[in-house]
Amino acid sequence: MSDVFDALMARTDPTMVIVTTVAGGERSGCLVGFHCQCSIEPPRLAVWLSKANHTHLVGARAETFAIHWVPSSRHDLAELFGGTSGDEIDKLERCAWTAGPDGVPLLDDCPDVVIGHRRAWLDVDTDHSCLVLEPIEARSGSETAGWLRLSEADDIEPGHAAEERQPPG
Repeated sequence: MSDVFDALMARTDPTMVIVTTVAGGERSGCLVGFHCQCSIEPPRLAVWLSKANHTHLVGARAETFAIHWVPSSRHDLAELFGGTSGDEIDKLERCAWTAGPDGVPLLDDCPDVVIGHRRAWLDVDTDHSCLVLEPIEARSGSETAGWLRLSEADDIEPGHAAEERQPPG
């Protein structure tokens, strides 16, 4: 079953997003492939954050998040936010960004973004926690440009090994 499940999931080829947040003066961001709209009315967006990730630790204390769709031409940003660990470096020192609502970092080179407030944080003993956001602002600046997909980012070596993402127990 696992091989078939993995093959089906690989064929979905989701867009990659970068999630940024800030809490207690500490900022963070990570590359995410698990995300989707989860309600029409009221509108809601779900994003799953790896528990091995620095952004998970900051996000657990944060209220405001930005979800940035990565332009297909910006593999370098995907590599920065997916291939390095926020435990070791401040990723936001290495790219251009502007402070948004509540100080959340908005990546200057990702014009398509949803900014949202946390509505729920779900942990069901998996290697990721689900964050449900209520959009408070949305911006679109690249109507003709494509977004980076998982298949285009599969060469990025994760900032944390897969074993670090396992649920406790």
